[in-house]
Amino acid sequence: MQTAYIGHPDCLKHDMGMGHPECPQRLTAIENELQATGLLAQLQCYEAPLATTDQLARVHALGYIESIRQAAPTAGLIALDADTAMNPFTLSAALRAAGAVVLAAELVLMGTVNNAFCATRPPGHHAESDRAMGFCLFNNVAVGVAHAIRQHQLQRVAILDFDVHHGNGSEEIFHDNPHVMLCSTFQHPFYPYSGANSGNDRIINVPLRRDADGAVFRQVVNEHWLPELDRFKPEMIFVSAGFDAHRDDDMSQVHFSDDDYVWITQQIRAIAEQYSQDRIVSVLEGGYELRSLARCVAAHVRVLHAQEI
Repeated sequence: MQTAYIGHPDCLKHDMGMGHPECPQRLTAIENELQATGLLAQLQCYEAPLATTDQLARVHALGYIESIRQAAPTAGLIALDADTAMNPFTLSAALRAAGAVVLAAELVLMGTVNNAFCATRPPGHHAESDRAMGFCLFNNVAVGVAHAIRQHQLQRVAILDFDVHHGNGSEEIFHDNPHVMLCSTFQHPFYPYSGANSGNDRIINVPLRRDADGAVFRQVVNEHWLPELDRFKPEMIFVSAGFDAHRDDDMSQVHFSDDDYVWITQQIRAIAEQYSQDRIVSVLEGGYELRSLARCVAAHVRVLHAQEI
């Protein structure tokens, strides 16, 4: 398998202040692990372009996009909400994070690579069509999905989200879109306190209790995600890859292990092989304990890159 690895130095310059869990060191830890294991040298590395206004406007209101541009400070920090701030480099990082997913979609759909992993920040799945929240400015995965549908006329695209927080932004953007299925697991009740009762036949939300472990996760994926994906038969898969449900990550109270992330990536590969011509774009969301984040991302990418599942 040919796997693209997409990032940009601008994503390291976005910094929301000392002690903020969504920190530049997340990307440094991931890249160091990939280098130490020799995996990075096997990947096709690309720099993320800046997303265009047209690409963003497929999922975000034009007024909102302009408000983010206007809010960008020339010095210091400005707060967008209690959790989300911008420094002078944030706008470029956010545009690169969204642009990475557009590039990944192009590389995969043109057959240049089989799949791609976007190692970018800020994350995106909380960003709604007209609202920044939860560390997120633009909904990176949504921008890539909308590009694949608009530019390549895909009819059925799946988003699989295993971040420990509900991807409220992805749901808000695609709730009524017949071309998109969203499958999500998340701790509940938990930030952003949504998702438990908002599903439809294409929004497959599975709330997890606060002490859920990998066995519970695997059971609900087998019982809820996989049958619906068999029914939907996605032509392409996007992954909101959050690693903050790991038992070592104190952002949550769910207890996944490294092996659970290997397992879910294997399931995603199997679905893509059956229905999607192996086409997968995976995008970093959460994960804040640096050692477990680095290990689990490396394991996730290793499965994506493996010749056999």
